[in-house]
Amino acid sequence: MSKVKTAKTLRQASKSKNKIKKSRKMNLDPVTFEVLKNSYITTVDQMAEQILRTCYSFVIYNRDFSSALNDINGDLIAEGTQDIAVHVGTLHHSCKAVIDHFGEDINNGDVFLVNDPYLGGTHFNDVRVIRPVFSGKTLICFAQSNGHWADVGGSVPGSFDVQARDMFREGLRITPVRVWDKGKYKSDVARLIASMTRDPATIYGDLNAQSEATRVAEREILRLVNKYGRDTVVTGFQEVQDYVERAARARIRKLPDGNWEGIDYVDQDPAGSEGLIPIKVKLSIKGDEVTYDFTGSHATIGTLYNSAFGTTFSAVVASMKTFFPDLPLNSGFYRPINIISPKNTIVSAEWPVAVTGFLMVFEKIMAIIFELWSEILPNRAIAAAYQLEYLLTGGREIRQPGDPYFMYYDWMPGGWGGRKGLDGLNVTNSPFGAGLQSQPVEGQERLCPIMVNGFEMVTDSGGPGQWRGGIGARKTSILREAEDTVISYICDRERSVAFGIQGGLPSTPHGLWLKRKNAPAAEWLGAVFSDVSINSGDTFERASGGGGGLGDPLDRDPRAVMNDVEDDYVSLERAAKDYGVILSLKDKDRAKYSIDSEKTNTTRKKLRKERVKRIKEDPKKIATRYKKGELDEMDLVRHYAVIVDWGTGELLPKTTKEYRAMFKRRVVPWWSKSKKIDQNKK
Repeated sequence: MSKVKTAKTLRQASKSKNKIKKSRKMNLDPVTFEVLKNSYITTVDQMAEQILRTCYSFVIYNRDFSSALNDINGDLIAEGTQDIAVHVGTLHHSCKAVIDHFGEDINNGDVFLVNDPYLGGTHFNDVRVIRPVFSGKTLICFAQSNGHWADVGGSVPGSFDVQARDMFREGLRITPVRVWDKGKYKSDVARLIASMTRDPATIYGDLNAQSEATRVAEREILRLVNKYGRDTVVTGFQEVQDYVERAARARIRKLPDGNWEGIDYVDQDPAGSEGLIPIKVKLSIKGDEVTYDFTGSHATIGTLYNSAFGTTFSAVVASMKTFFPDLPLNSGFYRPINIISPKNTIVSAEWPVAVTGFLMVFEKIMAIIFELWSEILPNRAIAAAYQLEYLLTGGREIRQPGDPYFMYYDWMPGGWGGRKGLDGLNVTNSPFGAGLQSQPVEGQERLCPIMVNGFEMVTDSGGPGQWRGGIGARKTSILREAEDTVISYICDRERSVAFGIQGGLPSTPHGLWLKRKNAPAAEWLGAVFSDVSINSGDTFERASGGGGGLGDPLDRDPRAVMNDVEDDYVSLERAAKDYGVILSLKDKDRAKYSIDSEKTNTTRKKLRKERVKRIKEDPKKIATRYKKGELDEMDLVRHYAVIVDWGTGELLPKTTKEYRAMFKRRVVPWWSKSKKIDQNKK
C-alpha cells in the first residue's frame, strides 16, 4: 500500500508541479478539441443534475456540492458551470490521495470515499465519492462527487465546534476507504460511517446519490469513447489542461513583473486575548508565473478557524480565477501558480489542528488577492465581500412521533464588494460558494421546527464608495416545538469588517442577537459561539454584512445616492454622513427626492476637511459616545475606525489599533487628489 500524502508532501507537490515541461502542442483538430472540451464540462453538469434529483439532504439540494473529472494522475480535467469555488480547487488533491493510498489496487466497479482535510480536502463535512472509469481493462479517468454532509458527528450538531482545538471534537475523519469493491457494496463500511453521525438515514441517501452521479459521468465518458475512440478522449484530457496552461501563461506574460502585498484579519483567537489575527500575502509576477507567499501569517489558533494547505491553495485559485473569468478551470490553470505557505500557520495547518471553520481564512485570502489583482488589473477592481456564515441548530423535534433528531443548517446571502464602474451585487451568496442557493424558508420550516419571522434586505449595509458595496440581509427566526436544542454560529467580520478599497469604506459588522422567550431584551452573542442551549419561543436574529465600497464615497454621483435612498439601499441620514449628499423629500407616496446641490457641496467640503482628523480621535471617547447612543456602529467602523464589543460597548484597544492601521493603509491614501490621479492613469 502506498504512503498517504501529508500536508508537507502536498506543499512539495504544489512547488514541483511547475517543473512540468511547457505544454505540448495540440494533436487534436480544433473542432474535435472544442467538442470534447465542452463535453467534459457538460458531463460534470450532468452529475450535478443527478445529485439534485436524488439527494436526501436539504443542504446538498441547495447546491452545497461540486463535481469533477480527474485524469489518471488525479489532475482536474473539468469542473461544472455551477460548482462551488472552494471545493473545486481541492478535488484533485483528494483524487491523488486515493491514487497514492490504493496504488495498483484500483479496479473497475470500485468507489472510494474520503473527507480528509489534511490530504488536501476542505473540512470533514465535505465528503468526496470517487469512481475510477475504465475503458475495457484500462483506467482512463476518475469521476468525483463532493457533497457537504450536514453532520459528521463530533461534539455539537452540525460538527462545527468553536471550542475545538484539534480534530477530535470535529467529527469523523475518513481517510481513503473503499465503499464499493468491484461493484459490491460494502454495507459494513457504510454502516460504520453513518452510525457516527446524527442523521444516518440522510448519510445513506446522499452516499448513494453521489455514487450514482459518478456513474452518470462514467456513462457519458464511455459514450464519448465509443464515438471518438479511447485514445482521442484520453488525449483530450491532457490537451484541455495544456490549453488552459498556455492561455493562463500568455495572460500573465503580458502583465508587468513586480510584487504586491496585502493583509487581512480573522477577528480573534477565542482561546487568547482580544486582537486581530493577521493573514499576509505577497503576490509576485515574474515572466509567466505567479507566486503567492504567505510568510508572516499568524500561527494556528486555538479554534476551528484554521486552513490546511488544500483550502489555501483553493482560495488562491478561486480568487485569481475571478480576474480571468473566460478561461475554463482545470489543472492547467494551476501550473503557473506557486504557493509558499509556512507550515503550522493559520494558512497551512497540519494534523491534528482543528480546521472545520477554514472558510473564515479562505475568504480573507480571497479578499486580499482581490485587492492585489485590483491594483494589477484596475478595470476589474473589486472590494471585499461579506463573510459567509453558518447557523447550526440541532435538537429533538416534538411535533413528530418519536421526537426525531433534527438538524437545521442555514447560510445567508450578503453583499459583494463594489466594482470598477459598478456597484456590488446585492444579497448574493459569497465568493466562497457563488453557486450556492439561498435555502427557501418554506422548505426549512417543513423539515425543522424553526419558523422565519423576517427575511429582508438591510438598508445602509453596503460599504459606501464611488461604487457602493452590495446590500446584505437580515433573518429573524423562532424555535418552535423542540427540546434539547442547541445553537452554534460560525462567522467572522464582527471586528475585521468587510473592507473597502481605493478610498471606499467598510460595510457593517456580523453577529447574532438571541432573545429569550421571557427576557426583557436580546443578548448579543457575536459572530462565533457554539453549543448554546435554546428553548421553544426563543428568537434569534442575525444580519449578513454588505460588501466594501470601491473608491471615495464623496466622489459618488449624487444622483446615484438619491436613487439608493429611493430604493431603501441607503437611508437619508447615511446619505449625508457617508456620501455628503443632502436630499429633500418631493413626494412621500412615490418616495421621490431632490438633491440640494448647494448643501451637498458644502457638506462634502466639510467632510473632506474633517475625516482624517476623526480617525485620530481618542478611541476611549468614541466608545463612550457609542455607549451613550450618540454614535452607531457604522459611525465607528466607517468614520472613527474604532472597534468595540457591540453588545457591551466596551472598547477593544488592541483590535482598534490594528483596525486603524489597516484603515490608514487601505483607505486614507486614496482620499488624496494625487493618488486618484495616479490611479486614473492606469
